[in-house]
Amino acid sequence: MSASRNFLKALGLVAALLGAQQAVAATAVFAGGCFWCMEQAFQELDGVNTVVSGFTGGTLENPTYKGDHTGHYEAIEVDYDPEAISYEDLLETYWHNIDPFDDRGQFCDKGFSYRAAIFALDETQQELAASSLSKVQDRFPSEDVVTQILPGSTFWPVEEYHQDYYLKNPLRYRYYKGRCGRADRLEEIWGEK
Repeated sequence: MSASRNFLKALGLVAALLGAQQAVAATAVFAGGCFWCMEQAFQELDGVNTVVSGFTGGTLENPTYKGDHTGHYEAIEVDYDPEAISYEDLLETYWHNIDPFDDRGQFCDKGFSYRAAIFALDETQQELAASSLSKVQDRFPSEDVVTQILPGSTFWPVEEYHQDYYLKNPLRYRYYKGRCGRADRLEEIWGEK
């Protein structure tokens, strides 16, 4: 076999492997207040490939953090391998990283863009999210769970300096997260991890 045929055969194998990897990738979108904190919670899960911070849910095109993001939620887009971690597992992580009873925002961050919501990207995600919401309502029967399940919409990544903020600025991030009362409130709601 000629060298060029071997090369083409190897390229075909690489393309097939890449195609197989792409075939098992799935996406989930969650809003839970500060996207820095949500990004960290999901990025550390086995089976999660990438987590991108950004905006979704609004109609404004090209929202920016320091500019206009009116009508959008701060959210994360989670790219994951469904053979390694299920959407139900992602939902479990999601609930344990938000305050499902606060309709004004999350923790110290208040305002529309900091509200919690699950963005279902298809009918299966819609059904699984609704089931998980029902479980949370059953667990807290005397509380009003205000977290919404909304249809997925365009996801707009935020400016690069916000991506992986907890890794790029660990001291500032820990200070913010602690001062915001996020960890204390999550433990109050869900108990210790």
